[in-house]
Amino acid sequence: MTLDFQLVIFALIATSLILISIPIVFVSLDGWSSNKNVVFSSTSLWIGLVFLVGILNSLLS
Repeated sequence: MTLDFQLVIFALIATSLILISIPIVFVSLDGWSSNKNVVFSSTSLWIGLVFLVGILNSLLS
């Protein structure tokens, strides 16, 4: 269970680092119109990981 928790934390950190590049999406030629699905899906993934980390943390404590 602890290994699962560590993997979820790693996924959350990796997703957070990827989401830092979101301002670059708005500077690109196509901008928001072509990349909004990627932005929404990665943001949804990040929110889901935050909730998953909270749930796993409460189970491990």
